[in-house]
Amino acid sequence: MTSTLPKTESLPETDSFRISPLIQLTLMSLYIALVVPLPFLAAVTQAPVPPALLWIGIALGGAALSGILSERVRVDAEGIAVTYPAWVRAFGRRGWALQWDEITALKPRSTGQGGIVYYFLNQAEDRAYLLPMRVVGFARLVRYVEAKTEIDTRDVRPLSQPWMYVILLGLTALLLLVDIWTIATASQFVPGSW
Repeated sequence: MTSTLPKTESLPETDSFRISPLIQLTLMSLYIALVVPLPFLAAVTQAPVPPALLWIGIALGGAALSGILSERVRVDAEGIAVTYPAWVRAFGRRGWALQWDEITALKPRSTGQGGIVYYFLNQAEDRAYLLPMRVVGFARLVRYVEAKTEIDTRDVRPLSQPWMYVILLGLTALLLLVDIWTIATASQFVPGSW
């Protein structure tokens, strides 16, 4: 296999990659836009679920989403690892680690939405590990993979382009405006309930 890395390029011995702030902002904003109106609507419609219980659920869901979005990818001379903060690992999101010499291939798989994701194959464990694709510096991460494993990565592209998240963020902003209107309207029917 021929490498696509320029001969003059050198990568640091260790590196770290976080999920893109654009993706974090978009997903957290979408979560807020979808769930924050629920307690207000529950009060207006006199739903059997009390608004206070919904607020607790929203807070727990927000913490869970924040934990998932705190994923970090670390690479060094030995291998690649996907890690999470200790408080996230305590709830079962453990991550994974692979030595470079354990990786035998990078296998593409189609998603249900028509995209392509890639998995590291590890024959020793007969398992596949998802290549993190929503990190800042994805192209640099792919260069590490190619440099350390000699797998041809010319066709590896991110699952989603930034413009897709910009559009989703714009639509989320519109949804938040609708939420503000909904909450303002609901507050007219149940004055002083929040």
